[in-house]
Amino acid sequence: MEPQHIKARPEDVARKAVISGDPARVAQLSTLLKRPRLVNENRGFPTYTGEYKGEELTVACHGIGGPSVAIVVEELIMLGAKVIVRLGSCGGLLKPMKVGDIVIATGAGYTSGTLDQYFGRKIAPRPDGELTALLAGSAKKEWVRYYTGRVFSSDAFYAEGPDALRQLARKGYVAIEMECATLFGLGKLRRVKTASVLMVNDNAVRAEPIVDADALRRYAMRTGEMVFASLHQFRL
Repeated sequence: MEPQHIKARPEDVARKAVISGDPARVAQLSTLLKRPRLVNENRGFPTYTGEYKGEELTVACHGIGGPSVAIVVEELIMLGAKVIVRLGSCGGLLKPMKVGDIVIATGAGYTSGTLDQYFGRKIAPRPDGELTALLAGSAKKEWVRYYTGRVFSSDAFYAEGPDALRQLARKGYVAIEMECATLFGLGKLRRVKTASVLMVNDNAVRAEPIVDADALRRYAMRTGEMVFASLHQFRL
């Protein structure tokens, strides 16, 4: 099957890829690459490939939610990606969390949606353990304030009110976002390595306003360098 949305050739996509939901963040991250080239802009999924420390790396937009990230992940895999890391944002569910803090997901919960169609049953989506440990080690080495734990992947951005968010926190989730469960599930199904590093863009339990990609830019560039360096160290 050929990709229907990412109109690129296999030689345009690297074996290692970083994906993010916001096109503005994807453009920001592409500046960390040497000689980045735009290999797709079809359907609002800008995708760049360039070099990082002599190794090809792809940065792609995955849009919002499970169905969108599933399309992009499936098509990147069709084009040759073997490692995919989501570098995105999340709402923090722990009271000490501040904007710019990092969450490294060790698993993802969900209630319905895209994964049900793939598996027909509930699964426990988890990232690759070795890659996740490498990312956590890099965060510690860089003296970045980070948290590890399970995140909740919501299918409805505006559905969870304060009570629902507090309930998620009581269940042990450290953050809420929309794509990790699908990414991890597809990683298991398609036998590719996946992981996720998320930047806190609001403290959801304190009902703080969400900051946008411009406000997160300096954190995104710092986190991008950390993720890119970790991927460079990761051996397939």
